[in-house]
Amino acid sequence: MSTPSTWRTPLIVIVAGCLIAALGFGIRSSFGLFLEPMTVDKGWSRETFALAMAIQNLLWGAGVPIAGALADRFGPSRVLAGGAVLYAIGVWGMATVDTASALHLFGGLVTGLGVAFTAFSIALASIARVVGPERRSLALGLGTAAGSFGQVVFSPLGQQFISAFGWDSALMILALTTLLIIPLAFVLPNETSARGEVTTDQTIAAALKEAINHRGYVLLTIGFFVCGFHVAFITVHFPAYVKDLGLAAEVGAYAIAIVGLFNIAGSFLSGLVGQRWSKKGGLSVIYFARAVCITALLLAPKTELTIYLFAGTMGILWLSTVPLTTGIVAQVFGVRYMATLFGVVFFSHQVGSFMGVWLGGYLYDNAGTYDPVWWAGIVLGVAAAVLHLPINEKPLARLAPQTG
Repeated sequence: MSTPSTWRTPLIVIVAGCLIAALGFGIRSSFGLFLEPMTVDKGWSRETFALAMAIQNLLWGAGVPIAGALADRFGPSRVLAGGAVLYAIGVWGMATVDTASALHLFGGLVTGLGVAFTAFSIALASIARVVGPERRSLALGLGTAAGSFGQVVFSPLGQQFISAFGWDSALMILALTTLLIIPLAFVLPNETSARGEVTTDQTIAAALKEAINHRGYVLLTIGFFVCGFHVAFITVHFPAYVKDLGLAAEVGAYAIAIVGLFNIAGSFLSGLVGQRWSKKGGLSVIYFARAVCITALLLAPKTELTIYLFAGTMGILWLSTVPLTTGIVAQVFGVRYMATLFGVVFFSHQVGSFMGVWLGGYLYDNAGTYDPVWWAGIVLGVAAAVLHLPINEKPLARLAPQTG
C-alpha cells in the first residue's frame, strides 16, 4: 500500500475524480448524436449503428469488474490512463471506418473497453476512500453529478462540432479530448485503504463470494439491469426519436443536455437522501417514477415542450440510482473492494444497456417505431421498483466495529 502524498487532499482528489467522471461519461453520452448523420452518410441501417453501441455497452459492462479489480489491487492511476488511450483509439477509429464490421470493432469493442477502464465507478471508489462514512453518500452523489455535468457540456458541444466540422471530424476532436483523463488520473492516490475503515486481509475472491451469497446484492444486481436499459436506449435513440417526430435535430441534442443538467441536481439530491434515509426505498421510488415519466411521454402531445419536460423529469431520475446503488454496496460490504463489487453490479446494468440499445434499432428497422421499447421500459421500471424493496441494507457483522 502506498502512502498518500500530502498535496493529495480530499478536495483535490474529489475535484480530479469529478473531472474524470465528467470527461469519460460526457463524451460517451454524445454518441447518440452520430446515429443519424453516420447512418445516412454510410447508407447503414439504424440497427448497424445500434449494434455497435450495444457491443460498446456490453464490453463496458464486462470490462468494469476487471478494471475495478485492477484498481482495487494496484490503484486507479494506471488503469485510468490506459483506459484513456483505448478510449481515444476507439473513438478515432469510429471516425475513419468504412464498413459495419469496422464500426463494431472500433465503436463497439475498443471504445467499450476504453469506457470501462475510465469508468466513473473507479473515480467514485477513489472519492469514497478519502471521505468518512458520514459523508460518503453525499460525496458519491457529487461524483455522479459531475458525470452529468459532462453530459450537459458534451451533448450540445458534440452537436456544434458535427454542424461545424462534420461528424467524422467531430469524433476526432472527442477522441483527443479523452486524453485529458491521463494527467487527471495521476492526481488520484494509489492507496487502497479507506478513511474510517479498518484494513483487513480479505481477498477479492472472498469478497465476491461473500457478496454473491448476499440476497440483497443479487437483487441490487438484477435491478440495475433496468437502469441500463432505460439510460442507454434514451442516450442512443432519443435524438433520432425526436427527429422522427418532425422536430429539429437541435431539440434532441438540447434534450440530452437537459437530462444531464437536471441530473446534476438529481444525483446530488440522491446523495442527500441516501445519507439520511433508506437507500433501497429511494431506488424503488426512482424506478417507479421513471415508468410514470415514460408513460406520460407516450400519452402527451409530441411538442418541443413535451420533449423538454420529459428530459428534465427523466434527468432528475437519470443517474440518481448510482449514489444509492454504490452507497448500498459500500454500506453493506465496506469500501475495500467497492470498485470490484460495484463493477459486477454494473455489468448487469450494461447487459440492460445492450438490450435497450440493440432492441431500439432492431424494432425500429422492423416495425418503424420505438413504441415497443418504450412500453418495455415501463414494465421493467415497475418490476425494478418492487425488486428493491426486500434488500437488507444492514452492514455485515464484520463491519460492526467500524460502523458502531
